[in-house]
Amino acid sequence: MTAKVAYADVEVGTELPGQTFPVNREALVRYAGASGDFNPIHWNERFAHAVGLPDVIAHGMFTMAQAIRVVTDWTGDPAAVVEYGVRFSRPVVVPEGDKGTAVEVTAKVAAKLDDEARTVRVDLVAKHDDRKVLGMSRAVVALG
Repeated sequence: MTAKVAYADVEVGTELPGQTFPVNREALVRYAGASGDFNPIHWNERFAHAVGLPDVIAHGMFTMAQAIRVVTDWTGDPAAVVEYGVRFSRPVVVPEGDKGTAVEVTAKVAAKLDDEARTVRVDLVAKHDDRKVLGMSRAVVALG
């Protein structure tokens, strides 16, 4: 599959459609099963409090995976992401109950990197409770 976004049609500053991703404890338990990361800070409120956390927190890699969905939905092809990295700057606290919380993600094209390879750098901003949870969140993307 090839990215549905054409390199020629993209300019620096192009904003990708932002998204809000719900996060609840059921999603964390499912992610733990898929990833094998059963650290109790991600599902046990009592344990999270005992180690100084305000409550259960989402897996960093879960948050990272949710954020990149803004890019993969924009390109239409997850394989278009050539490189992706973040710094974890703040945890996503997930209260008990079905409602949970949410991570809001915005992104924009920050640079055209290589005309021959048709790659761009996309900078992402992921926020929880109006505070950044991922720093230096950047993806290199090959466009059609």
